[in-house]
Amino acid sequence: MISLVVVSHSRPLARAAAALAAEMSPEDGPLVEIAAGLDEETTGTDAAAIAEAVGRADAASGGDGVLVLLDLGSAVLSGEMALEMVDPEVAGRVRLSPAPLVEGLIAATVAAGTGADLDTCAAEARRGLDAKRAHLGDADAPDEAQPEEDAGEPCEWDCIEVSVTGEHGLHARPAARLVTTAASVAPGTRVRVRNQTTGTGPVDALSLSAVATLAAQQGHVLRIEATGEQAQQVLDEMGRLARTSFGDEPGPAEPLADVEVPVPAVSEAPGIAGSGLEAAMGPAVIDQTVPEPDDVSSGTAQEERDRLAAAVEEALDRLRELSGNARRHLGQGQAEVFEAHATLLRDPELTTDADARIDDGKPAPLAWQDAIDAVAARFEALPDAYLQERAQDVRSVGERVMRLLLGVTEPESLGEGVLVVDELDPALAISLDAGQIQGVVTRRGGGLGHGVLIARARGVPVLTGVGERADVAPGTMIAFDVRSGRLEVDPPAEVQTAFGQMLERRRGERERALADAHLPVVTRDGARVTVKANVSSVATARLGAGLGAEGSGLVRTEAVFAQWHRAPTVEQQVEVYTAMAQAFDPHPVTVRTWDVGGDKPLDFIPIAEEANPFLGVRGIRAFRDDPSLLLDQLEALCRVGRTHRINVLFPMVTSVDDVDWARARLQDAARRVGLSAPPHQLGVGIMVEVPAVAVRLGRLAHGLDFVSIGTNDLSQYTLAAERGNSAVSTWSDALDPALLQVVRYICDRAPEGVVVSLCGELASDPDVAGLLVGLGVRELSASPSTVPTVKARLRGVSLRDLQDLAASAVAARDAAAVRELLLAVV
Repeated sequence: MISLVVVSHSRPLARAAAALAAEMSPEDGPLVEIAAGLDEETTGTDAAAIAEAVGRADAASGGDGVLVLLDLGSAVLSGEMALEMVDPEVAGRVRLSPAPLVEGLIAATVAAGTGADLDTCAAEARRGLDAKRAHLGDADAPDEAQPEEDAGEPCEWDCIEVSVTGEHGLHARPAARLVTTAASVAPGTRVRVRNQTTGTGPVDALSLSAVATLAAQQGHVLRIEATGEQAQQVLDEMGRLARTSFGDEPGPAEPLADVEVPVPAVSEAPGIAGSGLEAAMGPAVIDQTVPEPDDVSSGTAQEERDRLAAAVEEALDRLRELSGNARRHLGQGQAEVFEAHATLLRDPELTTDADARIDDGKPAPLAWQDAIDAVAARFEALPDAYLQERAQDVRSVGERVMRLLLGVTEPESLGEGVLVVDELDPALAISLDAGQIQGVVTRRGGGLGHGVLIARARGVPVLTGVGERADVAPGTMIAFDVRSGRLEVDPPAEVQTAFGQMLERRRGERERALADAHLPVVTRDGARVTVKANVSSVATARLGAGLGAEGSGLVRTEAVFAQWHRAPTVEQQVEVYTAMAQAFDPHPVTVRTWDVGGDKPLDFIPIAEEANPFLGVRGIRAFRDDPSLLLDQLEALCRVGRTHRINVLFPMVTSVDDVDWARARLQDAARRVGLSAPPHQLGVGIMVEVPAVAVRLGRLAHGLDFVSIGTNDLSQYTLAAERGNSAVSTWSDALDPALLQVVRYICDRAPEGVVVSLCGELASDPDVAGLLVGLGVRELSASPSTVPTVKARLRGVSLRDLQDLAASAVAARDAAAVRELLLAVV
């Protein structure tokens, strides 16, 4: 006999419904489990509790099956999550029913009591409202061939109801997927959408702006209606799409099998990769702003409509190019940003509105601007802050078409030189012709912006946040060096000559470095140094491996999963870490556990707001109260460690107790996968970023395989200057002799057999890498693009000379004096 589970936000309601159903069932009727409410008084649903109830119900059914009745909203999401928690074989015997909770439960319980099978009981539950409809004269009650209609007004067309389960609701990208699915059917099929929860709609499913402004949030219920030849086909597709949170269900961080890695910085393909020299010189190229379309000429209405249609089509072609570039350099997730923009451009409501304004006598630019403003205003009027921000997408699309209508050049097509912009956004970074643009200077923004990282991955040097110094006229000569932060505006001839010579030296060095990228590093006097790569995705792992990195000294998992709104499963993490390990095979990969807090937020690991987050709950501290997500991560690493060379690195360790606690959790994770201890080839290490660890390193590192110096954090804690605060940048220089002395102290005090690695940004500077080796570091982990140059630079020096340089640097007056020493060596 099948069993039943009642899922409701209210525990008293669930009990009452179960009691009512029991009165209509024989004494030996089916088991009815309850998973409702968070406690006796608090409403809500708990996926774990549902999973436990399903397990008990399945055991009682003897394999006949389990029917789950749910109320709407997050109960549906919790029910789906619960099925992911139970054994797949059990999940295969469970049916989530869309039937009304009370009537469906009674009908299914009665049917189960007669010995009916799961399919029959599910059908009886769906017909739970039939008697009420017949009594009240509801002529539109659905028959068995139609999708069930449980509540609200009758459905005039074929329809289904689906839940919105994504973290941010039906925002731009999932809405675009819905629109694309609706547009895939025959022209005679019409599709529309209602938000049953808020009572808004229906709206045309082919209109992205209309669908998005339904303001469908997580937990809302949509009714999707279709009529025409392919109505049922499109509803089936919509149902499948909804079950993946409209495409937002977390999958692999990126397509692992077919990711195209950003090409190395020296390439024969024009426009793809830049110089990789971290410096540039050329005439200033200034982005042309789009003027207000006040004084524009106008033709006939038909001519203006044709003019607008041509501009929209050209903009669509450009967005397709941007999407392809994004997919190659960033993966499918970022490509969908441009695909969503393209879907918005194809929005029939937007173009119809603009055409109507043209028919009223407005020229195409004014009509287009008014239509865009109207759509953007609809987004800005929504109550949800996330959806309000989508007005920026609308305006971005509008500006792209407006440039074409007014003949204003796109910034990526402005000619040869150094591009000057306020901030570098991803679209511009992807589309820049690196054969024309030697470098980029930004007035605002920092060095870790998405656009900046994309440009640098392509080998385009970017100097950020220079402020008013970038307010120059077009054609003004600009020279800059990212390594030193030096910017020269309209430099005299002798400075230009010096910059040119420096660029030529770096170009030659870069070409030679790439030729020998896969050779090991041995100094002139025989010292072996390992150079690895810091990575934040599978793509950058493959890039690093291709550029000669001997493994990864730091996988920033908080960056790998930064865009995820729900925690990745153990299986998803295994897939990502395995792909990285395979990219570097046979070299090892060091995976840092979740380094959340401070300036590294993760949606699925909430951290309470703190007065000084850099001195608060960071890194390993964030999991002391609830280690469940850390245990999942460690379990994934233990699984990968069975077959691949992989290390685990614990961040923000401060005390002996921290080390003991972290290692105990690793032991717990090993037991989860049936091991008595972590895999023998899984190395264990800690970050050295807190001065207290450096002082007691002999005690804290005892029994570890390695330690990794994080100079980014070690500098801010040693020098008491937050790294993100520009007001204290004078006191936060990582080349301060005090910090260098701490690094040497760490290398000297590490227990025998414990490898000292360094993974901070200092290791990515070829001018500084030798200094670090002179201080005692024998493993460096740098940005992938800098690995060849760092390796080449170290091969050309002797360890004795580097040790002499380190002694002078530690004794120097300040960081500026250290830089003078480095310049003298270079």
